[in-house]
Amino acid sequence: MSEPHDALLEDYIDVYMSGFKYISDLVSEPTKKFNLSFEQFLIMRDIADGQQVAMSDVALKRGVTKAAISRQIRVMLEHDYIAQERDAVDRRRQYLRLTTKGQEVTQAIEQAIRERFDYWIDLFGKDDAQELLRLMRRVSTEILGKDKD
Repeated sequence: MSEPHDALLEDYIDVYMSGFKYISDLVSEPTKKFNLSFEQFLIMRDIADGQQVAMSDVALKRGVTKAAISRQIRVMLEHDYIAQERDAVDRRRQYLRLTTKGQEVTQAIEQAIRERFDYWIDLFGKDDAQELLRLMRRVSTEILGKDKD
């Protein structure tokens, strides 16, 4: 017996299998060359904004545990992309900063992502790109229960 949305479900599965499942990979591809995840790049990007950033700040912003951020940061420390510095006043607090190598990597990834994004805008047009973002936000808020604002 056929359900009322079977055809729509089959179309969804087809679109998912032919491309949608790769969207995340396409966005994160520029980070792989530097042995980073997209999330690690975003942490480096936050640090690059120039404010004093501690692990607890990153964890709070990302909505994850400090232990989860610690695992992410360990990789960046091992690759000499970031360094930790103790606060001169409160020696218990450590701040993260980008190394020179980390600044170069962050800029290279940022440039690659911008080029990819510009290509997508040229390919689909600004109106369709905005509509896709609107739908993705709606999925995030209504289905997943996550409100970014």
